[in-house]
Amino acid sequence: MDPLIRLKDAYIKGQIPHKTYELILKRFPITINGINRIEKASGIHFPIAYVEPSVILSSPSSNPYEFGILFARTIPVFFENRFQVVIQISAPLVAYGLKGTIHAILAHEFLHYLELIRKISKMNLVSDEITGNLFESIYADETRLFEANSVFDDRMLLNHITKRFPAGFRDYKLEDKTIKFWINKNLPRTNISLDSNTVKLSAESISKIKLDPLFLEKLNELEQKNTRYRKKNLY
Repeated sequence: MDPLIRLKDAYIKGQIPHKTYELILKRFPITINGINRIEKASGIHFPIAYVEPSVILSSPSSNPYEFGILFARTIPVFFENRFQVVIQISAPLVAYGLKGTIHAILAHEFLHYLELIRKISKMNLVSDEITGNLFESIYADETRLFEANSVFDDRMLLNHITKRFPAGFRDYKLEDKTIKFWINKNLPRTNISLDSNTVKLSAESISKIKLDPLFLEKLNELEQKNTRYRKKNLY
């Protein structure tokens, strides 16, 4: 899959200005470097990823002026009866994010990917929990993921994650640039409600999923390491 195919299509259709398109192409190698870095630091292949040519806005209420910006999402899909996890990376992140921010967000979504596969492998995921406000979403997000320290062997990457995800992601400069150069210029946007940003897989669908035994073995090792790390911090 060409990770830029949707971006190129949006540019051809005139939805993305030439200057913005060129900026994304110029800075996309930072994303590739981040993916390679995560694979090296974890020993696990990064799932399929692509650039979504829009800003993803989540609204906790019916008020259109109250929204959060989602710079990436982890999405499970079934295509031709085959299960696949896809990382959706928003174009504004590629265009305006600092290297550390891009790598931290990619690493965070990678942790979502691992947690999703862990739940599926144990057959205990029918639907992810639904929450109606941003604060609850952040809390739930931080308490159900693998600890980054148990997954990544890269001190600088861990520093980026810790700095940018102290209690949910915030990067005011990135958000300001996204609002100024993307949202205010009426470039493409995707609006979702927080309660729709959930994983929903039926038990029947889960039962048909075949996972790589070597991957599951690695995941089990990470889970044990994660448990030891949390116990160490607890006591």
